[in-house]
Amino acid sequence: MRAAGARRLRGIIGPVSAILKVEPGCEVAVETALGGSIQNIVTDNEQTAKGMIEYLKKNRYGRATFLPLTNMRNSNFQSPAALKEQGVIGLADTLVMAESTYRTLLSQLLGRTLVVDTIDHAIAIARKYRHTLRIVTLEGESLSPGGSMTGGAFKNSSNLLGRRREIEELEAACKRALEQVEAVQKELAET
Repeated sequence: MRAAGARRLRGIIGPVSAILKVEPGCEVAVETALGGSIQNIVTDNEQTAKGMIEYLKKNRYGRATFLPLTNMRNSNFQSPAALKEQGVIGLADTLVMAESTYRTLLSQLLGRTLVVDTIDHAIAIARKYRHTLRIVTLEGESLSPGGSMTGGAFKNSSNLLGRRREIEELEAACKRALEQVEAVQKELAET
């Protein structure tokens, strides 16, 4: 990414994590649903992705996964009745906000993942639909088609998407505090 910026390579949009905002409280679920895809690099088309792959290869900089927007297709959730089950919050792609340009990408990455409030509801839904759905909970447990379950404690208490929201909230709070300080200073000067 640094090399692309330095060379001003057009067509590289950035990592998936940079193009979306998540509804508060749903960050862990969306980050779990994205998994490793959260670090994938979005490009405008296949040619840009191809150029970056050649660049990485030529310079032995490692590997990366690129998501050309021209290759993305909308996902069709196969079990719409599951959206009405107890505890369901919605499909993961409906819990994120992004520019309209990226909606198809987000549909492909998140449009088949059901977000549920608790693991108990997730287990009940998974059983009812014979373990054919991908389900994540608000706390980050994941139930995959086929029946596997993933969960446990996170090593750090904050996640990438949650940290971004926290930073935005703290910046806004700092701005408000600075405005209050200026107002108090102005009042003191007048006094």
